[in-house]
Amino acid sequence: MSYEQYIKNPISEWMKGNGPESDIVISSRVRLARNLKDYPFPSLATDSHANEIIDQVEGVLNRDSSVDIGKFELIKMDELNDLQRRVLVEKHLISPNLANGSRKGAVALSDDESFSIMINEEDHLRIQCLLPGLKIYDAWKFANKIDDIFEKELEYAFDEKRGYLTSCPTNVGTGIRASVMMHVPALVITGQINRIVSAVTQVGLTVRGIYGEGSEALGNFIQISNQITLGQSENDIVENLYGVVNQIIELEKKARDNLIKESRYQIEDRVGRALGILSNARIIDSKEAAQKLSDLRLGIDLKMVNDISPITLNELMVMTQPGFLQFSSGEVLSPDERDIKRASIIREKLKN
Repeated sequence: MSYEQYIKNPISEWMKGNGPESDIVISSRVRLARNLKDYPFPSLATDSHANEIIDQVEGVLNRDSSVDIGKFELIKMDELNDLQRRVLVEKHLISPNLANGSRKGAVALSDDESFSIMINEEDHLRIQCLLPGLKIYDAWKFANKIDDIFEKELEYAFDEKRGYLTSCPTNVGTGIRASVMMHVPALVITGQINRIVSAVTQVGLTVRGIYGEGSEALGNFIQISNQITLGQSENDIVENLYGVVNQIIELEKKARDNLIKESRYQIEDRVGRALGILSNARIIDSKEAAQKLSDLRLGIDLKMVNDISPITLNELMVMTQPGFLQFSSGEVLSPDERDIKRASIIREKLKN
């Protein structure tokens, strides 16, 4: 598979699956930060250092036939233009930091895009596994498997007391970031979300937007992840996240039930208006599109809309992002042109 395939298709193969609690949990992700001994961190590394690290990672992937997760395609960031890199960010395959970095960066992607290994980002390696629904334990198991393969052949920067050494002190220790992306419209509509966000921070977790740290929460989607990487085992971190997410799932389900019982006509109206606007709008910005797609998704989950698949909405969440809009158009678009193009894509997709 060439790198064009990763950029041309708006939806990754893993996103087509239905994992546990998929009406609320969109995806589970585990990311491991690792650095190689005797090399400067990427922020201080020379281009020569960066290229050596890319070569070492590529060598492991080419040599090790025990990676029972399909083939990997190595893509160097300097082979891509700005729009192509932005599309990979919008698909959650690379971070904004890797896309915008000036150093020699690269990413190794699996065929189904559920695994990515970012190279020379903030750390030498960022091993990531993405799975549909609430599969955080599976994501940890698979990421750990890849990590073990690399650790057999590459010498990591590791301290007996501090654990894995990372560029940012907040990742020192296990180097793990476990996160779950959730769709919680009922908690937002009923005004409970702020209290829940406050409670989550008290147990070592944090709430971010859909593209991680510094990003905005769009369309009632939130990302919950661990803050602490030092002083806890990986299993403890994953178990804590899993427990909290399950509590939020139950709260969201209860809030949805209450909305149906107490405000059914209002919710049906909200869903109907969203479908009407998305099906007929000639111009729509990214914020309004995300909100209306969220409302429509709620209608699908509550069985108010039966002829649209959630997978279609997953696809639209990527297709309507600025990078993908412009890449699919083959040209740089102004904000107004993007809003017109976005409305056209949504109309056509829903009609089909």
